[in-house]
Amino acid sequence: MAQLTRDDVLKKYQAGESLAKSELKEIDLNGCDLQGIDLSGADLQDANLAGANLQNANLQEADLRGANLIGANLERANLAKADLRWTNRKGASFRKANLKGAQQDKTSGYRPGERWIP
Repeated sequence: MAQLTRDDVLKKYQAGESLAKSELKEIDLNGCDLQGIDLSGADLQDANLAGANLQNANLQEADLRGANLIGANLERANLAKADLRWTNRKGASFRKANLKGAQQDKTSGYRPGERWIP
């Protein structure tokens, strides 16, 4: 499957299409309003989701390793079995989100062996 762009994602979202299992590595969706979007099983490694509204989104089994989630709204999102390792979650809201089985670490924003600069 080809890598989608920000415009592709927004068009599909506005058309009500599912983006399940989409290839979205390193995509910049900073500040986008994507309430209720279906990103289940999507590859969102190193994506920029800072300030994005992902309220009620389906991110079940999504790969979010290294994603920037600073200030993102993930309230009531389904993150069951999602991979949240090495994400920067500063200021993100996970209120009432389903995190059952999600992979998490205690770091915030860097991978082992990388130098972290706040």
